[in-house]
Amino acid sequence: MASESRRRRRRRRRSRAVGAVLAVAWVLVAGVGRVAAHSGSLRGATRDPIAVPTWLFLLTGGGVVGVSFLLASFVTDRRLVAAVHDWRRPLPTPGRALHALAGAAGIVVLTVTVAVGVVEDATGVRNLAVLVVWVAWWGGFVASTYLVGNTWPALGPFWTVAERLPSLDRRYPDRLGAWPSVAGLLLLVWVEVTAPLADDARLLVAVLVAYTVVTLLGAVVFGTDRWFGSVDPLSRAFRLYGRLAPLGIEDGRLHLRLPGGVLPETTLDERGDVAFVVTLLFVTTYDGFVATGPWAAGVRAVVGAGVPPVVAYLGAYLVGAALFYLAYRTAARLGRRRAETYLSVTEIARRFVPSLLPIAAGYHLAHNLGSVLVLGPTLAAVAVSPLSPPPSPPQLAGLPAWFGGLELAFVLLGHLLAVWVAHATAYDLFPSRLQAVRSQYGVTAAMICYTMLSLWIVAEPYVAPPFIAS
Repeated sequence: MASESRRRRRRRRRSRAVGAVLAVAWVLVAGVGRVAAHSGSLRGATRDPIAVPTWLFLLTGGGVVGVSFLLASFVTDRRLVAAVHDWRRPLPTPGRALHALAGAAGIVVLTVTVAVGVVEDATGVRNLAVLVVWVAWWGGFVASTYLVGNTWPALGPFWTVAERLPSLDRRYPDRLGAWPSVAGLLLLVWVEVTAPLADDARLLVAVLVAYTVVTLLGAVVFGTDRWFGSVDPLSRAFRLYGRLAPLGIEDGRLHLRLPGGVLPETTLDERGDVAFVVTLLFVTTYDGFVATGPWAAGVRAVVGAGVPPVVAYLGAYLVGAALFYLAYRTAARLGRRRAETYLSVTEIARRFVPSLLPIAAGYHLAHNLGSVLVLGPTLAAVAVSPLSPPPSPPQLAGLPAWFGGLELAFVLLGHLLAVWVAHATAYDLFPSRLQAVRSQYGVTAAMICYTMLSLWIVAEPYVAPPFIAS
């Protein structure tokens, strides 16, 4: 009887999960007509093909990650590994006045962005709202969370406002865990990729207002700590990225530490945490993949066979996210088998998944830095003289020849740091040195695959995604 009851509960959970996936898919399809990747407006002039054969380039990148794993395997002194990651230097902690000032600044920026997006007639990258969101925030601020430190709790206008609103403190369903944040991240990036937000400032403002309303309502119903801790995808992404940064708050104090120093001791406990980190890695990859030649040829062939463009994009999106997650779970299963440990696959997956954060950060930096460098002068010009015609973005396009190599370096550096974090995690998790080394086989194999895919996308010349909405 007990066994039958457990089976019924499992069937009900699977039914709810399938229903949730179908509901999200319906919202995604219903909310988007034609596909319009914003990369067409922001990145078209920032990607050039590499001069060496692609197969040689990819094998070299994958080989670098593999060799770095071998080199890290020779570092078997636990005291040395611990000393590297335990290094800290306390710094003066910002006072409440500075925190309040940062919160007020965030509210002002959001208000001005919404107002300008509504009243300004300029379109595309000539509109201050578009530049603030895609250049200053998505390209610059997001990078600051993993390069410097996570300042979103102080600067985030949603958090600042929500803390001052009354709360109903309704009980959050524990069975949901972090899964709503996974769905929220998929939804946000889907809208970012497929809607013409970089061309239509009013549509961008509508998305900002909708996100603000949903976020504030959720914080009022469930409380700020629970909402921003488990549900809000932006807060969760920035908090995870912040653990990669050299600056962080520990025990109420600001500390300087080595980049990624706290990742080996990071244990993710929420249901869906592993899926969230893997999805964070996937969505940036998808954003770049849809601007490649092979994708353009493939989606044209699929649409030519009678499949609607939005279905082709959405199908690749959901299948890709599932494959990324399946690949990582398979890697965790391989690591458990090779290590011959009593730990479950879920426990292995939770402990090693923070090592994927440097990969996501490295690819995000490579993917967006070009937009910041190309459009940064335009943003400065529009912000200083909002009434004057801004310089034409094409006149600012054309990055130095060495920039392509810098993008590739960011990708490789992220993967190399990921290998080291996985190595340190293994030595923190397993008492045996042989177990520690063998437990990394699966995640290292996954990293090599992720590396080669990321390098291929960065190296591909830019191709405007087909079926762009006018």
